[in-house]
Amino acid sequence: MNILKLEDLKVEEIEELLENAIKFKKGSKKIDYNGKKVIANLFFEPSTRTHYSFEMAEYKLGCKTIEFTEETSSIKKGESLYDTVKTFESIGVDAIVIRHREDEYYNKLKNINIPIINAGDGKKDHPSQSLLDLMTIKEEFGKFEGLKVLIIGDIKHSRVAHSNIKVMERLGMEVYTSGPEEFKDEDFKFVNYEEMLPKVDVVMLLRIQFERLEKEMSMTKEKYNNLYGININRVKQMKENAIIMHPAPFNRNVEISDDVVECEKSRIFKQMQNGVFVRMAMIEKALNDNSINN
Repeated sequence: MNILKLEDLKVEEIEELLENAIKFKKGSKKIDYNGKKVIANLFFEPSTRTHYSFEMAEYKLGCKTIEFTEETSSIKKGESLYDTVKTFESIGVDAIVIRHREDEYYNKLKNINIPIINAGDGKKDHPSQSLLDLMTIKEEFGKFEGLKVLIIGDIKHSRVAHSNIKVMERLGMEVYTSGPEEFKDEDFKFVNYEEMLPKVDVVMLLRIQFERLEKEMSMTKEKYNNLYGININRVKQMKENAIIMHPAPFNRNVEISDDVVECEKSRIFKQMQNGVFVRMAMIEKALNDNSINN
């Protein structure tokens, strides 16, 4: 089956993915495809965590992988995304992982008959990131219902924010956003950062996506850090058991100060670790469900 956005999955399916990811992490669930499954990773945007944790997940599952490079592909000759993906299907790949700069790129892939896993599209969705965030929260609190989450930063351009807010609210969490007015998204609850900070269980910071800005940010990085970044003084204002999350990569000393990245409340590198196990669960589900829900 395709895994394109979490909206397509029932709550029970999301919970099952998380349970399997936790089992993979604990070692109580083991799968080895013994090289009989081949997955192609097509990344049309730069990526470290998502790209290589998918590759590690594939390795742990015993899959063989094909790494696609746009610069040396026929895309440079004008080949369409559809024809590129259809080529991989034709040569016998069992599933494809795609990250693309275009929103909902998968709408162009209606006649592909192998599973597609969305590794991030434009400013819309990032299902594997949302799942690893949920896994991290589940391990920390043992539940979702009633938790309060504050997402701070470039909400407007963030596929992480858009994916997370939707699924978190479906799971019973209260989600608030904050940051500069220029990064505000009118679809989501916008609150005062300083007032909400001491009341929430999860503080999630977002990278300023300078590459997506149509014009330069209206304030300096230093001013942003002072107004909206998180530093040790703000950490002290948080609830005792509250945690800090960030999808990464992070701009050190902009949205997060150096001395906070690995402080006791930070779960940033745990998120990265959990990403491997979540992606293992996603790959297993995609490969084992023969229905293609284009």
